Amino acid sequence: MKIAVASDHRGVRVKEQILAQLESLGHEALDYGPSTGDSVDYPDYAKSVAQDVSNGTLDRGVLICGTGLGMCIAANKFPGVRAVNCHDDFTAEMGRRHNDANIMCLSADLLGDRLLNRIVEIWMTAEFEGGRHGRRIEKIREIEADCCRDPHDG
Repeated sequence: MKIAVASDHRGVRVKEQILAQLESLGHEALDYGPSTGDSVDYPDYAKSVAQDVSNGTLDRGVLICGTGLGMCIAANKFPGVRAVNCHDDFTAEMGRRHNDANIMCLSADLLGDRLLNRIVEIWMTAEFEGGRHGRRIEKIREIEADCCRDPHDG
């Protein structure tokens, strides 16, 4: 799978850890920045990853900021993006199994290294269950279509 990882300045160390883990799991892991801990604005990095997930250039993305919340809010502005903020095994697994999440957002400040590794592994291996959950994802697509429709198109 082709997966981009990006962070804000608070998540640079965690980003490097996750890039290495994804590569060790056999994925093509792409670094979408930043490369230093100098202060940056998280929406810029969320946009670059979410845009490429939305347009199909990437299979998935991982975004990291202090809490994961800001990245999640920004990423979910893009059609077809289903970003989830994962903070434990359960949210990582259900984000994939029930929500078919294609972007995972993580906290650089609140999660330890062992838990981060476990969350990433679970999120990468859990499969979308489809069925009733597929019906619900389709309803999300319909909401996006309604919200993104140009009001001038009638």
